[in-house]
Amino acid sequence: MLLALGGASAASACSPRGGGQSHGRLLIFGQSMEPTQLNTALSTASPASFVASKIFDGLLAFDLQGRPKPQLAQSWDISPDGLTYRFQLQPGVTWHDGTPFTSDDVAYTLTQVWKVFHSRGRTTFANVVDVQTPSPSTVVLKLSQPAPYLLSCLSASESTVLPKHLYAGTDILTNPHNVSPVGSGPFRFVRWQRGAEIVLERNRSYWAAGTPKLDGIVVRFMPDSTAAAVALESGTVDLIGQISRSEAARLQANPSLVVQSETPSLSPLSTQFEFNLDRPFLKDVRVRQAFAHAIDRDFIAQSIIGSAEAADSPVPLELTQFHAPDLPRYAFDLDKANALLDQSGLVRAKDGVRLRLHLDYADSVQNTRIAAYIRSTLARAGIDLSPRPQDQGEYINRVYSRRDFDTCMTGSGAGRDPAVGVQRYYWSKNFKRGVAFSNGAHYANPEVDRLLETAQVELDPAKRRDLYYRFQRIAMTDLPYLPLAWTHNRVASNRRVKNVLSDLAGLNGNFAGVDLA
Repeated sequence: MLLALGGASAASACSPRGGGQSHGRLLIFGQSMEPTQLNTALSTASPASFVASKIFDGLLAFDLQGRPKPQLAQSWDISPDGLTYRFQLQPGVTWHDGTPFTSDDVAYTLTQVWKVFHSRGRTTFANVVDVQTPSPSTVVLKLSQPAPYLLSCLSASESTVLPKHLYAGTDILTNPHNVSPVGSGPFRFVRWQRGAEIVLERNRSYWAAGTPKLDGIVVRFMPDSTAAAVALESGTVDLIGQISRSEAARLQANPSLVVQSETPSLSPLSTQFEFNLDRPFLKDVRVRQAFAHAIDRDFIAQSIIGSAEAADSPVPLELTQFHAPDLPRYAFDLDKANALLDQSGLVRAKDGVRLRLHLDYADSVQNTRIAAYIRSTLARAGIDLSPRPQDQGEYINRVYSRRDFDTCMTGSGAGRDPAVGVQRYYWSKNFKRGVAFSNGAHYANPEVDRLLETAQVELDPAKRRDLYYRFQRIAMTDLPYLPLAWTHNRVASNRRVKNVLSDLAGLNGNFAGVDLA
């Protein structure tokens, strides 16, 4: 058992070796933000994803070429009309409490959790009208219309399968297992010391023979990225992510360290600026377009984030088959921004201010730097933007439950298909209080709904691409969301850490094959 390595004793288990420290077969990961809970079937919040994807397996995983491979599903087949998906489950899988994993767990999670609470699942599983369980090892999904993206939604980081016996008949949102999870994956939850760390131990009953190779994982919360990089250099931690360009350059020069990029990714990451369209002064599209002209996205991507490209669409460049050419462009032009604001009727007061707003975001060093830049550049257009950082839980509550915000900034994953990670923000039917990372802008455009819903079921690749092209042109004209940057997460590790980026999930893989040399 790894229990003895939790908390303070994890540090005492380390012993000096060379220029750093050795933790035996215990991997120490420095994470920038502490999660609010560990049930990613309810939320797509990234701080929980690294931890939860080690505790839970998904039905499928994906190799670096994006091809599906077995995880909880041993095999699968799809009917020629795309309306029936049959999955044969792995034999001998048990939950961490010893209860057998069965098809009932999959059926319960899909119908009662993914389709109800998950911001992307509400969209991606919308056409699943029946889940049949002809045997404990067989799951059959019946669809009303095709869903050509469906397999790409079935990884652990996207669609976590929950234990029905611990959730059925409870209030899912407040279930205590959201913070002390019982999973099916290669690592078992041991303890969560708030403000400090989460400790996981090896699942000795894991279904995949010979894995996991690690004895356990300790996730330490390190919001200061510079301090995290120093900890990696000193050997206090073995692995960190979300590294700035300057830190990456320094770490690459250290022969005991390796810096890699999560490219390609199972879910390309975006940073976007969002407008609350229930605020009367933000309903005018000229105001939103003025914001776009007043913000230099190249500066954000290159000088603040570093490992990013300026975003010109809600669909990332990495999804080459869907990313549209010839979209409306908003060059950095403060004269144009001021002219649009003048046209909208927002005149400057004696102090030069046209409008006072808040900008809400989940507190992190990078987000704070971006917010400070946006505040300074918008001031030149007469917008007094007051940044309001908060922890992840308060941010989600403020934006998606209380809707007590003017503008906000968030990071999100796009998935491998626009139906997975993009549609949730723009589809009017995905405006639902309390569902995190959904249509928080309260954007509603009937033509956008029609295009998204049609593309969601279209099997012809060329027709589907055209529908998404048309969607992007409207989205970048209406601008309920201003895409800022597409980011490539940099990962740095000690050279003794092996097989970290071995599949498309990257850091959000299950780490069953990760080892320490």
